[in-house]
Amino acid sequence: MVEVSKRDWKLFREKLPGWQESYMERLCREYVELLTCDKKGSERFWALEERIKKDRKAPGVILSVSKSDMLIDLVRLVQDEVIGLEDLSDFSEDVQERVKFMVQRW
Repeated sequence: MVEVSKRDWKLFREKLPGWQESYMERLCREYVELLTCDKKGSERFWALEERIKKDRKAPGVILSVSKSDMLIDLVRLVQDEVIGLEDLSDFSEDVQERVKFMVQRW
């Protein structure tokens, strides 16, 4: 198991709520687009319901935070486009390199 530094762990816990808030703002804008398209009300309703059902499980919405899973969580956040690799610039070089490596391999 890879040991995460205290500094990186603290930084992750500080940044995560902001990343999630930004992601959910983006989701809300997408929902507005979905609701204002030229489809029947029932189609829009059920499409929104299905989309929210899917989105509520995304790491950008909900994430069980643990130090041992931090690197995997960062990879999931990058893969789900909640954040980009550039958002990791404040983290240690080790974390940045590991996340980049894992993103490229998965």
